[in-house]
Amino acid sequence: MDTSTSAYRFLELVALSGEFPADNLHRMGIGENYGEKLVTKLKEEKLLKTHYKDKLRGYRLTSRGKKMLLAQNPSRFSFYLTGSSDTNQPRSDYARRLRLHQASRTYCLLLNSGITLFRDVKPAIFSGIPPDEQAPFPTPVFYHSREIKELGTETTKINNSRCIGVLFADRCIYVIFHTGDSVLKWEYKTEIRVKAFLSYHASQGILKSWYRHDTPIHALLIGKSMDIGIRLMTSTGGLRHSLFTLDTSFEYFHFVPDSRAGEIILTVLCRPGFSKQFSALLLSDLEAPDEKLGFEHDAVKNGNPVLLAYDFDMLRISRFITSLKLHQCSGHLICFDFQKEALLFYCGDTVTISTIDLTKFERRFFP
Repeated sequence: MDTSTSAYRFLELVALSGEFPADNLHRMGIGENYGEKLVTKLKEEKLLKTHYKDKLRGYRLTSRGKKMLLAQNPSRFSFYLTGSSDTNQPRSDYARRLRLHQASRTYCLLLNSGITLFRDVKPAIFSGIPPDEQAPFPTPVFYHSREIKELGTETTKINNSRCIGVLFADRCIYVIFHTGDSVLKWEYKTEIRVKAFLSYHASQGILKSWYRHDTPIHALLIGKSMDIGIRLMTSTGGLRHSLFTLDTSFEYFHFVPDSRAGEIILTVLCRPGFSKQFSALLLSDLEAPDEKLGFEHDAVKNGNPVLLAYDFDMLRISRFITSLKLHQCSGHLICFDFQKEALLFYCGDTVTISTIDLTKFERRFFP
């Protein structure tokens, strides 16, 4: 099969996912009409099949589809299409299938953001083989949680983490979570151990050739829409305190929607040099921060503290609003236009908001 076709790229993601959500073809740039024809064709060729149960519809590879991909690129697909893993032998229970769907949606978002996923084009740093310390690390690059667990017993303590995997960017590491259309389950102690695990390897373990001991480790949550971001920010953990809350397991909790807008934010987050320059540009017409205010802010406008919120760090936004209410003063937020409605709902009349036009931003910086 021609590897440049939509059909091959689709089968490729089905292989990595185990089961690809049927409603996610548009995230690959495949229109509804063409998508139906493509799926029908692949089924006729006995490369693909549909699995539907518990109102969850997805696409899985057939045995013939697996054999075709393995024959074409074993170094890319053998990890996913051999053995008894969930990607090679997907189960039928709802929770495990939903996990596969969330991983698949994450892959689409990452690929559309220019992030490396495939095993044959990234170093096998968790395989137990000492990495080539002289070779460049192709950031940004993503490793699924199962790839990380190739390290063996060292990862036992983080087995219960809800993270999909880890994104290694330039001078920063992101632990990725997919929360879908609800508030995800959360175990504070486990996520603390994930951060400690990555901190250790960045300072003296397998990542020390590419990262410093003080490399920031951020949490990044992907959700269906900006409304989910607000549900996360206002969550108190549920009756049994088993759901997500903004705690201290990470110093940063970014939220991005599963959309083109989210891809742009993720691209910016993976480029700290660009983020720094862009932030400086946004703040260039404002006054310097006022130390007398006694809380975190980026600038002052007409006597009011200003916070850059375009990276949607939920923890930082929450602290800012709490401080404004405590000091009984007003503030100002700078964000992208698609984030404004959610922020107004969360902040109320505590702040005024100015927005960055996402379309113009993309056209200027990511043509």
